[in-house]
Amino acid sequence: QVQLAESGGGLVQAGGSLRLSCAASTTFRSLNVMGWYRQGPGKQRELVATLSSARSTVYADSVKGRFTITRDYAKNTVDLQMNSLKPEDTAVYYCYAVLASVGYRQAFWGQGTQVTVSS
Repeated sequence: QVQLAESGGGLVQAGGSLRLSCAASTTFRSLNVMGWYRQGPGKQRELVATLSSARSTVYADSVKGRFTITRDYAKNTVDLQMNSLKPEDTAVYYCYAVLASVGYRQAFWGQGTQVTVSS
């Protein structure tokens, strides 16, 4: 029903910036939630930022003030602008989307894109 394709990962020095992009291929007009999770080495997957169809934004405390999430609701795309990157931001970043309606909720994941921040 929904396929997610990420782009924009890479290697950057601490203090640098990267921009991640995700495009959703779906026949549905709008996804309820789109956002980003990440999984660092030896860590559990964690929320980075999400943006709902109601324009409600959630950020992890660790990225507040450094990362900015934006969505194009018409195109079903979501971007993550990452500034002032730190080595602890190193992780595989996964695009995330939720499609929901009355009595139905399903989450979808992209394949992930590697972000490596060197000190």
